[in-house]
Amino acid sequence: SGLSWEPRSRAVEQVHLRCTEGSLVWMYPARALRVVLEPNLSSAQHTTVCIKPASDFQGASIYVERAGQLHLVVSEAEGAQPHHVSCFSAHTPQRVALFLQASPQRDISRRTASFQYELLSNQSAAGPDFKKMALVEAMCRPCDNVELLMAICSSDFVVKGSIRNVSHDSENHMSQVDVSVQKVYRQKNRIFQQDEASGEWRGPIRTLLRCKVKKGGGDFLFTGNEHFGEAWLGCAPRFKDFMSIYRAARERGANPCEF
Repeated sequence: SGLSWEPRSRAVEQVHLRCTEGSLVWMYPARALRVVLEPNLSSAQHTTVCIKPASDFQGASIYVERAGQLHLVVSEAEGAQPHHVSCFSAHTPQRVALFLQASPQRDISRRTASFQYELLSNQSAAGPDFKKMALVEAMCRPCDNVELLMAICSSDFVVKGSIRNVSHDSENHMSQVDVSVQKVYRQKNRIFQQDEASGEWRGPIRTLLRCKVKKGGGDFLFTGNEHFGEAWLGCAPRFKDFMSIYRAARERGANPCEF
C-alpha cells in the first residue's frame, strides 16, 4: 500500500517476485513501485512476459525496463478493457523489471492498481500476441497420438465430458466451449466446479475463433493449459478414440504416464 510509505520519501519501493506466475495488488498508489520478476528456476528460459490488468485497474501505469529506458505496457486509461493482455519479450530471461508509476491525484480516495503476470518459455509463446500464445495450445488441428499421450501427462487440466454449448466472441477473436463434465482427472485451479442446484460439474474452455469449434455429440477428453485463470483448449479427442490409443500404447510400454 502507498499509505505505508514515509510522506516525504522520494524512494522507489522495490518488490522481488520469485514465481513464474502470480499477481500484484498495489493499493493507494503513490510515487513509484519497481517490481523485479526473478523466478527461482535457474534452468528456466522465460523469454516472454504477459500482463493482464484487473478490470478495475486505476491509479498507475506499468512500464517495462529495457536497457535503462522505460517502455509503456499498460496505461491507466487502458486498464478497464476486458481480456486485454499485454505481452513483450524479455531480453534477460532470468530478471525482468517492471516500473509502476502512480498517477497524480489530489485526494486520498482509494485506487487499486492490480494485475496478473505470467512468464512464458519459448515453447509456449508464439510472438507477442496473447491470442497466439494461448493457442499454440489449440493448434486448430487434431493432435497426433504422441501429442495425445503427452497431453494427459503435462496439461493443467484433463477432464472427460460433453459439449453443452459453443459461443463466439468476434470482437476478441475467441470462442468458448461450455463443458458438462463427467470426470475431472486433473485441474490446476477450480475452473470446473459442481453446480449446487443440479449437482452437475461444468466449466468453460476457451479457444481461438479461427479454430471454428462446433458443438458435437458424444464424450470427449478435454485437455489444455490455464492462462490468467482461464482454461485454453489443447488436445480434445473423442474419449473412445483416446482410450484405444492409450491401451495400445500401454501394451507396448509406450505410455509416458499412467492414466
